[in-house]
Amino acid sequence: MAWGRIQTADGRTLSGMLTDTGLQPITGFGSSTPAGPLEALDGATLLAPCQPGKFIGLWNNYHAAAEKNGLAIPAAPLWFLKPDSSVVGHGATVTLPPQAGRVIFEGELGVVIGTPCRNASLAEAEAAIYGYTCINDLTSLDILNADPAFAQWSRAKGFDGFGVIGPSIATGLDWRDLTIRTLVNGRERQSYPASDMIFSPAEIVQHLSQDMTLMPGDVIAVGTSLGVRPVKAGDVVAVEIDGIGSAEVTLA
Repeated sequence: MAWGRIQTADGRTLSGMLTDTGLQPITGFGSSTPAGPLEALDGATLLAPCQPGKFIGLWNNYHAAAEKNGLAIPAAPLWFLKPDSSVVGHGATVTLPPQAGRVIFEGELGVVIGTPCRNASLAEAEAAIYGYTCINDLTSLDILNADPAFAQWSRAKGFDGFGVIGPSIATGLDWRDLTIRTLVNGRERQSYPASDMIFSPAEIVQHLSQDMTLMPGDVIAVGTSLGVRPVKAGDVVAVEIDGIGSAEVTLA
């Protein structure tokens, strides 16, 4: 099953289950109650599959990247926040601000929360996960490292369009079987297994739920691994995960 979100040709925004013929509006995650008739996709724009209240990103969550970069294995997930205004979906054009300087792509698996989650056990955290999506966590390296006294994580990752989510939220997947691939202008630049994660999705949700209440639609980008590279205006960057699809944007 795949959850999607569209803007219709007449300007309506609808969320629900994607089918071969259109989108069936649904009242909310985990529900089977229709919220209207099937909407054809012809003429519609595919949006990010949810608009998260919290968009959380992880750093240093893959063994291979930690080993190559000489990083210690963290005792708990290392996280930052991206503003909701950074969110765009598949097919968007992302303008690179001149002040951003060098920008890199980071292809990632995204975890989407389906039910409220606070101080969760591991089993409760697992049950709170609705599904998985593709993420491109675009990052300005120049801003991130500009001030040695303060790493600017949120600003470096918070420009409009720097949080690509899509094309859908897939349910019923085993994250251990997934491979995250990033292509730039059709050329593969990243390909790594989700199974190399330091903290599993359920462990991440459990830890984060001790710090904040996670709500339906919140998105957690679980971190990236080897292969990130700078990109420039004119590049087409796609993050692909079998079973989920491809979230592609054009940089301008």
